[in-house]
Amino acid sequence: MTRRGIEWLSAAADDPADCRATWADDPQAPYMLPAGHLFDMVTVEQRVGMETFDQLLRRGLPFGPTVLDHRSQRVGFFLGSKSREDFTHYLEREEGTPPSYRYLSGGSVVVVPGPMPMPGDRYEWLRAPTRRPTANPLRPVALATMLVASAELLARVDRYGERYPSAAALAQATFEGSAVDAG
Repeated sequence: MTRRGIEWLSAAADDPADCRATWADDPQAPYMLPAGHLFDMVTVEQRVGMETFDQLLRRGLPFGPTVLDHRSQRVGFFLGSKSREDFTHYLEREEGTPPSYRYLSGGSVVVVPGPMPMPGDRYEWLRAPTRRPTANPLRPVALATMLVASAELLARVDRYGERYPSAAALAQATFEGSAVDAG
């Protein structure tokens, strides 16, 4: 995380000076920040969140800072404050079934990792803020689209895993199909 990222995050704190002092003393320390002022957050279960993060990153889609809570097994995606209406609008427009999610805004508190978390810490930055995120109306669209696509992909993988629980089951089905097709 950069100094500008720390400044932006600490500005969201109820006491920005205390936040900066906490991180100056222990850059590994997580900190509680109120959502709704500078950012909102969408959290999903870790499996869907990691797939969504990967899809957003690989496809070069716009998204902001992203955090992983190992203990609760949830991934949080930062959105601009007051993005709920846009996010839910685009989520509802998707053809697939959206995954279960929590939208955190005013009245919610978010725990973020310190600027330099260590391996094994409960909270981890998947994508740390490097500066104040610029307003981008495509972020809620990209997140909504990839959340639904990722949930659909994982559901399909699960169905495939039920049908073919092992490589041997897949090979047997393949060879049996070949024998039927040949004769």
